[in-house]
Amino acid sequence: MIMQKTDRLNILIQILLGMAIFSLFITLIILSLLPPTATDALIHHLAIPKLWILNGGLYEIKWSVFSYYPMNIDLLYLIPLYFHNDIIPNFIHMGFGIGTSWLIFCYLNNKFGRTWGLLGVLIFLSIPMIMRLSTVAYVDLGLIFFTTASIFAYLRWRNDGYSENKWFLLSSITMGIALGTKYNALVAWFLLLSAIIFLYSRDKKIQWPAIRYGAIFFLISLLIFSPWLIKNLILTGNPLFPLFNGFFNVNTNSIANEGNTYCVVSGDAYMGMFKYRAMMYGESFWQTLMIPLRFFFQGQDYSDRYFDGVLNPLLIIMVPFAFMNKSFQKDKIFFVVFSVLFILITFFLDELRIRYILPTLPFLAILTVMGIMNILIWSKEKAKPLRYFYIGAILLFLIILGFKNVTYLNNHFHSLQPAKYLLNMETRDEYLNRHTKSYAAISYINKHTPQNTKVRLILLAGRGYYLDRIYEDDSSFGMNVIRDFVANSNDDKIFQKYIRSLGCTHLLIRKDLYMKYLHDNYSPEKINRLLQQMGRATEIIYEANGYAVYKIIFQN
Repeated sequence: MIMQKTDRLNILIQILLGMAIFSLFITLIILSLLPPTATDALIHHLAIPKLWILNGGLYEIKWSVFSYYPMNIDLLYLIPLYFHNDIIPNFIHMGFGIGTSWLIFCYLNNKFGRTWGLLGVLIFLSIPMIMRLSTVAYVDLGLIFFTTASIFAYLRWRNDGYSENKWFLLSSITMGIALGTKYNALVAWFLLLSAIIFLYSRDKKIQWPAIRYGAIFFLISLLIFSPWLIKNLILTGNPLFPLFNGFFNVNTNSIANEGNTYCVVSGDAYMGMFKYRAMMYGESFWQTLMIPLRFFFQGQDYSDRYFDGVLNPLLIIMVPFAFMNKSFQKDKIFFVVFSVLFILITFFLDELRIRYILPTLPFLAILTVMGIMNILIWSKEKAKPLRYFYIGAILLFLIILGFKNVTYLNNHFHSLQPAKYLLNMETRDEYLNRHTKSYAAISYINKHTPQNTKVRLILLAGRGYYLDRIYEDDSSFGMNVIRDFVANSNDDKIFQKYIRSLGCTHLLIRKDLYMKYLHDNYSPEKINRLLQQMGRATEIIYEANGYAVYKIIFQN
């Protein structure tokens, strides 16, 4: 009788979890049907493949540092983009998130049963940052999927006593694919390589086979990663460009570089993370040092100060409770050590973005499920009055933190306002005009300029995806061009010669930032002289929403 009640309760819980997951899927699918407006998609993940298509093939885009990044996932986007479909890339990216949730489900289902597997899926997919990424054509969910697959395959190999080498081979291959997806996989590669050598030698009490397996893992994953390394080596002399330029001592003056990466990575001068955050945000040393924990409590979307993303505190609050019993201790210790080291290494080597620690989230989600399970089991062992109190308090706590994710999704849904577009109450152009202020000017260029038009972006931060013409930008987002405009504005012929040297036929300028930059840096006399030169050398042919299209007048 008790077993029947337990079975019925489990089935009821599974139905509720399944309904929650299904509702989440439906919401994410609706948001994925919207035209791309996410920043990195417009700058990089869709923009670079589209430029290749417009050019008729792959070519070196020297002005974009992003074109030198590994692009395994971006290559998948080429296929739908070739057929003028930029919605399918959203679903490709979402597919990797669903794939990761399936890996989590398989792991938890095999160890604890279907109920806990479904809970793991819900916890992972409802993380605010995962929900946001599931509706845009980025690459982060691909990185998560392949690093998770690599680590799970390694653990399967280890837990089977290192006997089934097919899992070791799978781990090596998937890590190689992860490396070709995003440079952040270098951290996971280093950690897993170290684990293979250290844990094999400790478990087996022998060293040389551990080193041999480490070397094989390194070489297989490197081989799969190597096409991107070879490309960058040929083009720049640095296989990991733009990382470690100081180490490779490469001259990349003709290539755009990111000025905001840390010196450890880029080789560029940098004032240091602690000084930078103290100067920009007034943070103390200890506040900055606590950022790895603050990721889970203070994250905000589109905020550089608060790490451009949102997580849920549940992901670390429940981790200690996963160790209330000693079952699957090896895996739990591995998950914690990997997550802590990954977050710390990323914290000291890269920009402070939640997106850069995402490969830890599947393992934190699993530990969270284990923690919840252990607390509930502990509560059930108490006497009846206390048992119900503890279980009620735990469920209330989980509901409160879970509601944070629901609130986030609701706000995100309303910020995108998908209903009008999906119900055909507005056109694609009207939707994009609502969400992308530069789109009206870009649409004008597409409709009213010749096919051989070449556009120079100024102060658009590289957001050129919707242009159906070849365009260029630079790492200063056009501020270097403005400085050169002013420097060459003393003489008509010199100014004409410089503007011709840009090799473009049109300029697309965000005017408010353009005028602000001039007034912040130059005297009224120099500004007036520049505006006079621009009036003679260019003609404004369209202006809307603060963006202007200038046609360059080529004088004899």
